[in-house]
Amino acid sequence: MLFRSRARRRYNEATRAFEATTAAHKEFSVIANAEARPPSRRLIDLALDAAARARDLQFRIFAGRPSREPRWFETWPGEHYKLLAGLVAALGARAIVEIGTHTGMGALALIEALPADGALTTFDIKQWRDIPETWLREEDFAGGRLTQEIADIAAPGVIARHAALLEAADFIFIDGPKDGVTEPKFLAALETLKLKSDAIVMFDDIRVLNMVALWRRLERAKLDMTSFGHWSGTGLVDWNG
Repeated sequence: MLFRSRARRRYNEATRAFEATTAAHKEFSVIANAEARPPSRRLIDLALDAAARARDLQFRIFAGRPSREPRWFETWPGEHYKLLAGLVAALGARAIVEIGTHTGMGALALIEALPADGALTTFDIKQWRDIPETWLREEDFAGGRLTQEIADIAAPGVIARHAALLEAADFIFIDGPKDGVTEPKFLAALETLKLKSDAIVMFDDIRVLNMVALWRRLERAKLDMTSFGHWSGTGLVDWNG
């Protein structure tokens, strides 16, 4: 009974604190101690390089593109969009996979720094044309630099069909629905693949409540880059580091 009383009191305190916090957008989260395994040296060097590149980045690719979606890439520090471009440039990534196309803002940020001979494949369960706020255009898909695959990447057997693509990727950006189901299934499937020895994986929204446990369970060299990325959490993983 005493335990329940204390738990109820803490719950009420947390609810009041959440309601009293002024913000345009807010989410429940968890604070937890730092994890025992430190990030790899390579990951720290990469993060510093990417953040420095992102600081002065001015997107050219969005010029003249109309969308009903706010221009999140212009907010400090560019949400995670400037960091995405900074990471591609710092890595010299030529093969990129994105999980979650949605409006295409992330895809365009990645393409901004993609070399001319590079390729980005973005996955979603909806065609980009069916998203009213899309930033994408037909010409973005000309020449093969950008390809969209319509598939539920977390569904049984789907990742196996795209194994070669994922295993060849220099950089994988995971920006799925954060529904507590898709990301764990995709992560479990990804663990069955043999990613490149220097592959970097980035997770969006790692501080959102139903992503915290998944991020902490990931036993690989990783680094929380939220201050340089998305306010809701940006996590970088040196997959084989």
